[in-house]
Amino acid sequence: MSRPRLGTRPMTAAERQARRRARLRQNPQSRTALAMSRPRPRPQRWVAAVATLLAVQDEYRAWRDNLPENLGASRLAEKLEAIAELDLEELLAIAPPRGYGRD
Repeated sequence: MSRPRLGTRPMTAAERQARRRARLRQNPQSRTALAMSRPRPRPQRWVAAVATLLAVQDEYRAWRDNLPENLGASRLAEKLEAIAELDLEELLAIAPPRGYGRD
């Protein structure tokens, strides 16, 4: 079963496109939802993930440095120390492949 016509005659491709563009102008958020659905390239995601890891590690170091004296030898302090000692700087040196022979 076909959809009912909106007018007396079928719309041309240009009319359909004009109607679509008008609808997008009325609701600009629908356009951004389409653009945001595409994931970023892997190398960019890698750099962002490493930056996030380094930022979180700095937060854990600050937490460890501000622990009260009575928690200095606790399991919490040991775990914070283990996170702070991880050498995440090596991850910055890794340049992931771009793919498709564009290395």
